[in-house]
Amino acid sequence: MAYNDGTVFLNFFYELRRKELHIGLTEWMTLLDALNQGLAGSQLTDFYYLARMILVKSETDFDKFDTAFEECFKGAQKDTEVTQQMLRWLDKKELQEELAKIDREVEWAHRHDSDEMKIDKNDVETKFKQRLKDQTEEHNGGSFWIGTAGATPFGNSGNYVGGVRVGGASGYQSAFEVVGARKFRDFRDDRVLENRQFQMALRRLRQFSTKLDIPKTELDIDETIHKTCNRGGLLQIEMMRPRKNAVKLLLLMDSGGTMIPYSSLVNELFQTVSKSNHFKDVKCYYFHNCIYSKVYKTPECENGDWVDTDWMFRNLSSDYKVIIVGDAAMAPEELFSTTGNYRGPNGGLSGWDWLTLLKSHYKKIIWMNPKMAPRRAPWREAETAIGELLPMYKLTVSGLNQGMKKLMETR
Repeated sequence: MAYNDGTVFLNFFYELRRKELHIGLTEWMTLLDALNQGLAGSQLTDFYYLARMILVKSETDFDKFDTAFEECFKGAQKDTEVTQQMLRWLDKKELQEELAKIDREVEWAHRHDSDEMKIDKNDVETKFKQRLKDQTEEHNGGSFWIGTAGATPFGNSGNYVGGVRVGGASGYQSAFEVVGARKFRDFRDDRVLENRQFQMALRRLRQFSTKLDIPKTELDIDETIHKTCNRGGLLQIEMMRPRKNAVKLLLLMDSGGTMIPYSSLVNELFQTVSKSNHFKDVKCYYFHNCIYSKVYKTPECENGDWVDTDWMFRNLSSDYKVIIVGDAAMAPEELFSTTGNYRGPNGGLSGWDWLTLLKSHYKKIIWMNPKMAPRRAPWREAETAIGELLPMYKLTVSGLNQGMKKLMETR
């Protein structure tokens, strides 16, 4: 290893914990024992994979691990750091399109040439470090500098099988190292949701269905496996009653103002939920900052294009599950004053009163916040107050799953 100072590893442990990786002393002592046995050798890359294998329990934490690793050990990688200027030199999208037209026989010939497949990784890395120090300009083609479309083992879009890929896309997908990439960013479960993640999360909402009191006509795979194993492998088929979507969902979404940066996100949520077949019924309305005497039919929240909140109470029964999406970023008077709604009528009540009525009518209700901080700031008085009135979760995959569990509680 490049570092012999034990404080570096202790700092690494605390940095992992600060990134909210749940690492206990058992896992940490296992890692130290593996290091004492020389399983990482003297290579930082080997240590990276060893530590990740032992300490990370889910792919959703890979990106957190990577960022903690970079912060703690970046001093050991100074001679392999890739500058933004270098990455700009290597950004050749039009070249990558041309590569798609290359005859794949070239790739086949390279992959079956035993002499070219004998790559000395240490030699390549040593030369790569030296090129980073010496190179002062962009290079395309050739076989010496870091560049594109050549025979060099450093760069991208070339025809060298093996080497260090830097930026871009590999022509033959054969590089043994990718430098400067956050490859697991999309795996995180604490990112604000995107459309694909909405769809994945909604698949988990099948727990919203209810088993009917009808004959068992569907194969129960889990119970069949369980019973078969208990019988020593002798197959025993188990059936179950079919499920039917019985849950009704009311989606109330904040629109405009500080929610403008999340307008595409809200639209994605609307489209995904509307197309979902996991619910018996879905109703969607909009509001601005807080819910008052009217809720709007469209995200423009135009006067007159609304329904009375009282009408919503009368026509959407209390068995609807309610999901409110908003950042709760409003002035205190917008929440607590009976004249706080500057865009329309209050109906004689404050926003706080309307939210209280909403909670009393709908027993299962949550608030999803796209930018809620782990600890609510004292200057965000409205968010803090709403979070104490209604269960509030951050609008991430993890937060949505927590919210769904809350909605499905039987008590």
